Amino acid sequence: MHHLLERNTYFVKEHVGLFKAANNYDILDPQTNEIILLCREPRLGWITKALRFTDYKRYTPFHVEITDAVLQPVIQVKRGISLFRSVVEVFDDKGQKIGSFRQKLLSIGGKFEVLDANGNSLCWLKGSWTSWDFRFEQEGRQIAQVTKKWAGIGKELFTTADNYMLVIDPSVAAQDTVRQLIVAAVMCIDMVLKE
Repeated sequence: MHHLLERNTYFVKEHVGLFKAANNYDILDPQTNEIILLCREPRLGWITKALRFTDYKRYTPFHVEITDAVLQPVIQVKRGISLFRSVVEVFDDKGQKIGSFRQKLLSIGGKFEVLDANGNSLCWLKGSWTSWDFRFEQEGRQIAQVTKKWAGIGKELFTTADNYMLVIDPSVAAQDTVRQLIVAAVMCIDMVLKE
């Protein structure tokens, strides 16, 4: 696992764009505002690009590559075409599947079961219907939280760019695979629920 995934706090900033097909994010150190991870969607087909400007955007496939500052792979987040329920797969820096998110139908606020590579349940990602707050729960306790940060009236009204603060509880071991899935979940939240 990459050493940058051992941190407990991350600020995820979506790139601003009025007419953008690809979703691109920077992940920063909240204390220094230094960019530590890059999240890019580099390989979009022309059909997917065209559909991203329609009401079908929510159903389009995505493949987000998360790299460090020197473009070394850290995590990949992928989803195929989704009609009813999203299943988002997460891969490590070597391209090995480490887990997935399985969306629960008809959940208020959004809810995903977080699974390991073998399909075993690790924890739950639950959204609040009253806000943009999401929490990871494992055996009844919160192990991480994602909160949307206000970007200002101009950005909120005229763009689709969102900013998120991710806080991982220090009780989650530095080399635990759940950390990779928690970082990947921010892309899942934004692209599946908030687009």
